[in-house]
Amino acid sequence: MAEIERESMDYDVVIVGAGPAGLSAAIRLKELDADLDVVVLEKGSEVGAHILSGAVLDPIGLDALFPDWKERGAPVTVPVKEDNFYFLGEQGKVRFPNWLTPPLMNNHGKYIVSMGNVCRWLAEQAEGLGVEIFPGMACSELVWGDDGSVKGVIAGEFGRNADGTPGPNYEPGMELRGKYVFLAEGVRGHLSKQVMAKFDLSEGRDPQKFGIGMKEVWEIDPAKHREGTVTHTMGWPLNGNGGGGSFIYHAENNQIFIGFVVHLNYENPHLYPYMEFQRFKHHPIVAELLEGGKRVAYGARAISEGGYQSIPQVAFPGGVLLGCSAGLVNVPRIKGNHNAMMSGIEAAKAAVEAIKAGRAGDVLAEYDTALHSGEIAKDLKRVRNVKPLWSHYGATLATALGGFDMWVANLTGWNPLGTLHHEKTDAAHTGRARDYPKIDYPKPDGKLSFDRLTNVAFSFTNHEESQPCHLRLTDPDVPVKVNLPDYAEPAQRYCPAGVYEVVEEAGQDPKFVINFQNCVHCKTCDIKDPSQNITWVAPQGGDGPNYPNM
Repeated sequence: MAEIERESMDYDVVIVGAGPAGLSAAIRLKELDADLDVVVLEKGSEVGAHILSGAVLDPIGLDALFPDWKERGAPVTVPVKEDNFYFLGEQGKVRFPNWLTPPLMNNHGKYIVSMGNVCRWLAEQAEGLGVEIFPGMACSELVWGDDGSVKGVIAGEFGRNADGTPGPNYEPGMELRGKYVFLAEGVRGHLSKQVMAKFDLSEGRDPQKFGIGMKEVWEIDPAKHREGTVTHTMGWPLNGNGGGGSFIYHAENNQIFIGFVVHLNYENPHLYPYMEFQRFKHHPIVAELLEGGKRVAYGARAISEGGYQSIPQVAFPGGVLLGCSAGLVNVPRIKGNHNAMMSGIEAAKAAVEAIKAGRAGDVLAEYDTALHSGEIAKDLKRVRNVKPLWSHYGATLATALGGFDMWVANLTGWNPLGTLHHEKTDAAHTGRARDYPKIDYPKPDGKLSFDRLTNVAFSFTNHEESQPCHLRLTDPDVPVKVNLPDYAEPAQRYCPAGVYEVVEEAGQDPKFVINFQNCVHCKTCDIKDPSQNITWVAPQGGDGPNYPNM
């Protein structure tokens, strides 16, 4: 095939991803130097379309960007008024006293928000400062320099046929080149994976760990709505089958954000995270809240959970990793947006100083140092043992040991348990199907619980069907020849959107089918596939979910 010719545009900084990290970086770049040329490329159809988070927001990032964010009209208007934490049994609950939790776990002074709407607002502020923002522009490739550094990205490629060849309406996209490229793709971004592998950025770090978070937005009976109430639970329905828990946040306008997180290091391949979420909604305390209400939106995404031990080197020749691309979630606080925003601010500061000094395309080591030793590190170091304790000892013992470790760290800055480590990837934790019992899940009732395909319709997901499948199999035989006999092909269950199925017809060999049109871009398959045979790449721009206010 002849080499594709593309037009090129030059910027000072190219940012991939209009999430909290990328937009915060863009804003701070222009605040520090209004003359910089800054562009933000977003694969969603609009800013916020692919943003999904709980979310209870720690406003420190907003405070750093705009001390007057309230006066500016930021959609951050529901302060937390009540904090509840429960251990659930199948029918009952036990409340964990707030006074036993370390102060860092306190949500007072935080806000219940839609991060999709927060990002839409941040985009408006960025554009007001002169940042160029292009939604619907997926970045398909990195542009490499002769010296091996990242020089830019290829964005806006449309119209390839299913076999990858250019179709009749093919648009080659453009090369957008920058002195520095900021990758703020979120969890498990495919460009971030490439630079991490090429530059061995995770050398000496623990494997990154992940969870799958599923969320629904409900409008409930106003008589049951308690704006500003935050509730978290552990225990049932997962019990011993895996780690995880739930959140219920009472937002504005009689809406609640309800979600369920399953840690992806579970061993039993028969576990069905989506159905654990649906079953959870039938617990008496949840069912009573939801009855008489209606679900208005659904979505899912992976969450980075490795913590401080798993943060890679975040600067590489020509660019940096921001936010969830670097894995900055504070697991016990269930918060990462504040660290994402702070990472963007720190990267912007380093890039501005480098550009003023006449540098370009080198390693912004100042950013790496700031992230690993500054406020983000302080936030994550204190809680670094919570996730490995959970992995090694289960929820009950881990809660006690983790609470003790966090209390001492909060009071003294010292973790008595030292630094515990993650031993292997979530994919490697997956056990053989024959060694674990199947799990019987009740059928969704269509009122409180729903089948996956019905719920995916509430993510407003759409993909152009003639394009290449963006879920790439390294070996197309592995799903049927390896994963099916050894692991009962868990892709059928760990995907929260029903993308993967094994079709078995009489007299024919089983067939592995990928319904990529359903994909909500959560990246769970890229993480959990036990054979590491699936690679998620970005489909053409504008495709995927269209979340209203996740």
